[in-house]
Amino acid sequence: MGPSKWLSILDKFIKNMSIVNKKRQCLDYKNKLILAPMVRVGTLPMRLLALEMGADIVYTEELVDLKLIKSIRRSNPALQTTDFVDPSDGTIIFRTCSLEKSRVVLQLGTSDAARALAVGKLVQHDIAGIDINMGCPKEFSIKGGMGAALMAVPDKAAHILSSLCSELDIPVTCKIRILPDVEETIKLVQKLAATGIAAIGVHARTRDERPQHRPHPDVLRALADAVDIPIIANGGSRDMHAYEDLHKFQRLCGADSVMVARAAQQNVSIFRPEGLLPIDDVICKYLRLSVDYDNAPHNTKYCVQSILKELQETPRGKRFLQCQTLQQICEIWHLGDYCRMRQQQHKLHGNIGRSDVVPPSEDDEEAVSKRRKIESNNEDSSANEAYDEGVISRNMAFLRSTYPNDNSLPKTLLYVHAGRLDKEAPSYETQQCNKLFRSICTFDGQRYSSSFWEKNKKQAEQGAALVALLTLGQLQEETLRDNGSLVS
Repeated sequence: MGPSKWLSILDKFIKNMSIVNKKRQCLDYKNKLILAPMVRVGTLPMRLLALEMGADIVYTEELVDLKLIKSIRRSNPALQTTDFVDPSDGTIIFRTCSLEKSRVVLQLGTSDAARALAVGKLVQHDIAGIDINMGCPKEFSIKGGMGAALMAVPDKAAHILSSLCSELDIPVTCKIRILPDVEETIKLVQKLAATGIAAIGVHARTRDERPQHRPHPDVLRALADAVDIPIIANGGSRDMHAYEDLHKFQRLCGADSVMVARAAQQNVSIFRPEGLLPIDDVICKYLRLSVDYDNAPHNTKYCVQSILKELQETPRGKRFLQCQTLQQICEIWHLGDYCRMRQQQHKLHGNIGRSDVVPPSEDDEEAVSKRRKIESNNEDSSANEAYDEGVISRNMAFLRSTYPNDNSLPKTLLYVHAGRLDKEAPSYETQQCNKLFRSICTFDGQRYSSSFWEKNKKQAEQGAALVALLTLGQLQEETLRDNGSLVS
């Protein structure tokens, strides 16, 4: 082979290596403070707040491959976000934005290389890296062959990682727990590192150990000596009370970086070099971001609960626990006006909020095939076409916490009202489309319904009863607007 041929081969090799290096180096995992993946915590507002407080990299909560594969990617100009949406009920599976694009890692729950790769190709242009969950000990993950179950099948785990590394343009990592035997843990980590991953996160406990058990930093030190890729230490939250404790745990483990879970869940300002902020300051910052990015109220409530902890038992905490809307939560922290203003701006700019979610259009044949009417005595198709005729409709959500007991529920109130008037009891017919429900209440010859599609049949019936009570003068519109039931 002549010199020119050798030069050509060498040039091609150098170019390929350059591509590989560029891919690996676009997100550096060395000497970083990282927000760990946490279910129901690692949504967009908390990730952005962690970055604001000083985190270098933020992980999403674990997202299951099948949910993402079925989702639809949508640009949301009103929020300036990219959303991955469940088309069956409008649920946001994953929401991200440009502020975190270069530092967000999506953690994926998977047990199949092909599905993992499909997700990777779907999301890789919107994130900085992808991580495979191989350490979660929860029953849901284990039964699905995901999480810690993958540590029991190292060949399968390695195949998933190598498939992603060879096909994606972003760095791939995984997060595991240690095994009971140190040498077996080292062998596993070396096998996974050989797939081409950029780093590996290690929770310093075994699959069967829980937060009350002491972590094993000595095992992580052995792992750091055994591989060339960065080791990210996780599992030290019980001893993390200030910023300095993060680096202390990192040094104790001999790790390249440190990943923080529970300590950040309780007060994300743990990432702040200047020191912890008072929890009310943290909550206010978090609520503003939740409003700015139209975060789901139940998710926002869960995260605030994690911050409040025992303060949920105070009078303010008990009032907070009754909240079901962002507006209600914000009122407690004197952000009610801010919430109203931002939600009006979102609507003006075309954001599709929960109250605007409707089933797929009639053009979606799959959706039409799933659409059905339940608990109706008339199955005639012409009756179905006339489903909305003569119906008094308002956009009314049923918020369970608004009603202290069963006797105060809308259906009960309407039933009692009918008895007082010696009228026939109201009846209900419910329409289901995929995962959404809408009901029509018929009372005294008039039909009432809410245009707010609920997540189950019982809530849909209560919403229809609310519309009837409002129309009949049994409830005040101002009251329903104030408690968040009447959306528009």
